[in-house]
Amino acid sequence: MEENNFLTTIFNEHNFKKDDLTTILAQYQKVNFTKNEFLMTEGNAANYYFFLESGFARSYVIDLEGNDITTKFFSTKDIIIDWHAYFLKTKCKENIQAITPCAAWKITFENFMKLFKIEAFREVGRTRLVNNYFELKNHAVSIITDPAKERYLSLIKTKPDIVHNVPLKQIATYLGITDTSLSRIRKEISDIK
Repeated sequence: MEENNFLTTIFNEHNFKKDDLTTILAQYQKVNFTKNEFLMTEGNAANYYFFLESGFARSYVIDLEGNDITTKFFSTKDIIIDWHAYFLKTKCKENIQAITPCAAWKITFENFMKLFKIEAFREVGRTRLVNNYFELKNHAVSIITDPAKERYLSLIKTKPDIVHNVPLKQIATYLGITDTSLSRIRKEISDIK
């Protein structure tokens, strides 16, 4: 097992027994991705999920007009996963791509299932799944109900690292607005300061 202080800090937040923690860490393998490299691609199986140690990634789809639309951003400590494809063994409907060079820890579905005998591991997984669901649901509702400026301010508040490290075009598509609208909003905010 490769020494892994990063995963140790993630799982130690949940007070795992030492033996359980050793078993868990042994199932993960460190991987690195270059900028623009794909972690998962539409139409293929999701054989792994990843804990992102460093860097930034995003999931995106191509809409009916051929536009690249960002659906989620990932940063340090996030799980990079296509939940549906990973657990139900269907094909991915999104692409997940490194925005910057990334270091991550991957686990296969088979090794993930071996860890389900550990109650604390199941609880961490359940909590992350529920939190991910609420994040996606809140984003979907916000796109419909909140003004664009409010959506951008919320992103600044909740994920400032994304705003400072991700191309503005990707942020605009994530917020459901044009590049021009995002530039106008950013100018309004900077004029206020």
